[in-house]
Amino acid sequence: MLIYLLRRVALMVPTLFGITLVVFTVMAAAPGGISASVLTGAGNLEPEAREALEAYYNQLYGLDQPAPLQYLRWLNNVSPVGFEREADGTLGSFSLLKGSNLGTSFRYGRPVTDLIAERLPITLLLNLLSIPLIYGVAIAIGVQAARGRGGRFDVVSNLFLLGLWSVPTILAGVLFIGFFASEQYWRWFPTAGLGRREALDQTFLPWLGSGADLVWLFAAVGLSTTLLVWAAARAPQRALNIGGGVIGAGLGYLMMDQLQGATIGVAHVLLTALGAGLGAALGGMPSRVLRIALAGGLGIGVGIAIARLAGLEIVHSGYLLDRAWHLVLPVIALSYGGLAFLAKLTRSSLLENLAADYARTARAKGVDEETVLWRHVFRNSLLPLITVSATLLPSLLAGSVIVESIFSIDGMGKLAVEAVQTRDRELVLSVTLLSGVLTLAGYLLADIAYAIADPRVSYE
Repeated sequence: MLIYLLRRVALMVPTLFGITLVVFTVMAAAPGGISASVLTGAGNLEPEAREALEAYYNQLYGLDQPAPLQYLRWLNNVSPVGFEREADGTLGSFSLLKGSNLGTSFRYGRPVTDLIAERLPITLLLNLLSIPLIYGVAIAIGVQAARGRGGRFDVVSNLFLLGLWSVPTILAGVLFIGFFASEQYWRWFPTAGLGRREALDQTFLPWLGSGADLVWLFAAVGLSTTLLVWAAARAPQRALNIGGGVIGAGLGYLMMDQLQGATIGVAHVLLTALGAGLGAALGGMPSRVLRIALAGGLGIGVGIAIARLAGLEIVHSGYLLDRAWHLVLPVIALSYGGLAFLAKLTRSSLLENLAADYARTARAKGVDEETVLWRHVFRNSLLPLITVSATLLPSLLAGSVIVESIFSIDGMGKLAVEAVQTRDRELVLSVTLLSGVLTLAGYLLADIAYAIADPRVSYE
């Protein structure tokens, strides 16, 4: 296994070389290429000032040299082994410990390393929140749909997932902002950014008015969550349908009642009926795990609402809740497409393995269905999910370009778009290099996960 890992890591070097070479070739072949005249633009500069600026760019980045030499110059800069670079831009002596330098951005006039260090954590935060959400919900839905193949949950979830998969991310993001972040409809979430300026001066956690408010909050949240989770786990099916319908109808009416300028009418009735139907369907889900998870989340929200009605005073929300509130819509927009795809993949993979010979043999030996599903079938069904996981991280990084642009989040996606628009060679190549490293690392982790999930896989 160690030899295999070392071989794969060694193969990453020529792969990354090829990726950056293709990107550089496309940039150089574009109209205007990569030159100092393109960077300075038309502008209002005097001819002397423009010539001086072009000479500065040529000396700093070597833009007056042929394209192959420009690429070799950049490759020498990013490589930890190569020729040292002098202050005037010329190459000095060869060194084995010169270090790596990603260069300076044309657009920002700052080191590319500093820009990536600022933007990369934001994009990683979005992805670290999205990936567990995608896999957790997708596996839960896929397993339940496969267990009840042809049933009501299977049919409804298939239609719902197909609808999610069909909605483009850019459209969903615009609709989220239009309905849930605008003054015209529901102003529940912020329209852009990752936090308010005021939150930077607040404490990390929410600040309550007094110790009694804190007691009220924990008591209300604990009581409501416990009751709803107990009901989701123990109540009969009919009671779950009725209770879910009542809660859904109440939430639908309150949602319509919060719409600014809305009067009681047909819209109230329709949204109340829709909430009742959705609540009854969710409350009567065959999956106990999904019911408990949904009831727990609902219980937290109900507990906070009860505490607020009882006079809970929140001095300020704190940095943590403010950041989390800003992340809700971007994370949903980034997650729903992958969630729909993985849920369908989980269902099909489980159905294939449930009908396999080893599953029938286990049943013939008297093994109960739950053990067959989780001890025998589920582990083999993970292999397609592991395969997809290798491409999930690159796809999320690509999707973050759209999400960050829509929600005005200063992450790697938005940085990449700005770099391409301004032909920022150093920044484009550095972002490409980083994306390539993450993609290849994803494939390497998938290979390791294969060996963990399936003992038959060996890389010796």
